[in-house]
Amino acid sequence: MTRIGVVTFPGTLDDRDAARAVRLAGGEPVALWHADADLHGVDAVVLPGGFSYGDYLRAGAISRFAPVMSEIVDGAHRGLPVLGICNGFQVLTEAHLLPGSMIKNDHLHFVCREQVLTVENADTAWTRDYAAGEQITIPLKNQDGQYVADERTLDELEGEGRVVFRYTGGNPNGSRRDIAGISNARGNVVGLMPHPEHAVEAGFGPDSAQGPRSGTDGLRFFTSVLHSLVG
Repeated sequence: MTRIGVVTFPGTLDDRDAARAVRLAGGEPVALWHADADLHGVDAVVLPGGFSYGDYLRAGAISRFAPVMSEIVDGAHRGLPVLGICNGFQVLTEAHLLPGSMIKNDHLHFVCREQVLTVENADTAWTRDYAAGEQITIPLKNQDGQYVADERTLDELEGEGRVVFRYTGGNPNGSRRDIAGISNARGNVVGLMPHPEHAVEAGFGPDSAQGPRSGTDGLRFFTSVLHSLVG
């Protein structure tokens, strides 16, 4: 069975949700502690949401120096699939696995809502089970969710097809060019602010055309990586 590591930092909130999503997709979740010196043979890694180290200094700034991150950075450069969700996305930018940075929402308030996204790139390790142009709905909850980068970086992301998700129906945090998620050039590292792990099981997800709390659009993040790993 494919083993997907889920990292827990002090202050992580959504590690159990991410582990459940991996299990529902058909993978084996493996708990990784921030102080681990190795990745215990996992095939991919999820950096879940929360407020690692209390978001002191900057969101994700301290987590970047956790021992497990050295292994994740090395693994990512070798092609290890890595998904950063919310705080995990912030950690990936701090670790320079993804460009740009995350700052306070432009309205300076915490936002929590169901969010429509447009899939811009369905060719990454974490999005191959979606279709380009498809609209999905998954929960969003953040206060440091505004994605920023200089114009040259933004142009490169656009030109290389590395904008993976874009906010649709309104920008909730002021992110440049409505960017909700991006990838590295190889497509094995993806970061996004919304939370796919909260939309994986009917009865507990967003509202959908099938009824209240029935949305499961986030599950395909986790089936995507399983399919990517088996070829």
